[in-house]
Amino acid sequence: MFFGKKDSHSDVMEKATRSQKKDAKTERSSVASATNKSATQSPAQTPPPAASTATQPVQANHSSPPQNTQKPGPQTTDISFSGNLYGFLASRHISLAFTSYQTGNLYILGHGLDQKLSLHQAGYAQAMGVVGNGARLYLASLNQIIRLENVIGPNQLANEKHDKVYVPRNFQTVGAVDLHEIGIKKDGKVVFINTKYSCLCELSLKHSFRPIWKPAFISQLAPEDRCHLNGLAMANGEPRYASAVCRSDIVDGWRDRRHDGGVIIDIQSNEIVAEGLSMPHSPRVHEGQLWVVNSGTGEIGWIDRKTRRFQPVAFCPGFIRGLAFVDGHAIVTLSRPRYKRFDGLKLAETMEEKDADPWCGVQVISLSDGSVAHWIRFDGAIQELFDVCVLHGVRDALTVGPHSAEFNNFITFESLPGQKTAPETGAKPTPQGKTAPKKSAG
Repeated sequence: MFFGKKDSHSDVMEKATRSQKKDAKTERSSVASATNKSATQSPAQTPPPAASTATQPVQANHSSPPQNTQKPGPQTTDISFSGNLYGFLASRHISLAFTSYQTGNLYILGHGLDQKLSLHQAGYAQAMGVVGNGARLYLASLNQIIRLENVIGPNQLANEKHDKVYVPRNFQTVGAVDLHEIGIKKDGKVVFINTKYSCLCELSLKHSFRPIWKPAFISQLAPEDRCHLNGLAMANGEPRYASAVCRSDIVDGWRDRRHDGGVIIDIQSNEIVAEGLSMPHSPRVHEGQLWVVNSGTGEIGWIDRKTRRFQPVAFCPGFIRGLAFVDGHAIVTLSRPRYKRFDGLKLAETMEEKDADPWCGVQVISLSDGSVAHWIRFDGAIQELFDVCVLHGVRDALTVGPHSAEFNNFITFESLPGQKTAPETGAKPTPQGKTAPKKSAG
């Protein structure tokens, strides 16, 4: 597959290689905010190359303008990472997809055939919840839930290196309901947390959404963000748990209960299974245990069902939201505080005690002892991240955003009945596709 005259990531990759600090344990490169980046990694196991390259000429822009409505801030982002992050991803043949509502981007962190990390992006306004696998991604944005399909076939490569290309194929408009986390039921239906209306929903063919559950303490559905319902845990292909900042049943009532009003709710029974939390997010069922992020204290941990109390496992230096698991590790996303402070949360006290500055980035935490095994950190324009998911069997994926210059001409189609080989697509290189994408602030 062909993506313009020259792969835009090569320039950034070469810049990162030249700027590598030989006497440091971590490697750093200064790039434009959220610009696609690859960087040199430390020696690690490398998966074998794909068997062949694709023959279908298609094109894509690798970067797209971010959708940032916040006040102008730093225009560049410095990216640093632990020395063996590449090895962690490569040895497990995984990539990480994570989102930033602040920059309006979906990011995919992978491991290239050149033994370098790859970081690719696509712009989606207020990118929030993300779930997916090698074949498909679902993404929650400002007012839509978007389905992205991988258009690369088995044993094919784009630009002789990328094993997946995720292209948005469906935009389901639900309106500005403050979409948060999403899940996929075993029957294939998409469910999502509707924070503005304090409920769990499915997509509707006719209306903005179809509510399927609300907490028992919410008396009616109203656009008032009463309890700040935010997180969703799936179990056996069904919605099982939800997190909320408090049990408030009045407009914006959660803001006064952030310190210890947080609850985890069993969706099937409406039982409160955990309480006394501080701004909980991202409940997850992992190996039969209910895990959650206690964002207000900066901790991840599990819920003791007998006491209904949170049992911390690790502290993270930032406001945590996303949570995923792989091979004995938890993967979390960290954000810096808004307005330069954590507004009286315990997290602020702990950061001061540890004499530490807050992070924005992704950390891989060992569940055996709570230590940070691997990480990638963003300093500059990228300040806040939201969700994260593990993409199994994905090495180095690209994304094509709807705001990219070539999006309208990115055309692929299925073979005619009886045709053994896929036809070439109608997309042809354009002047925009022949030049590297313009660097833009995050």
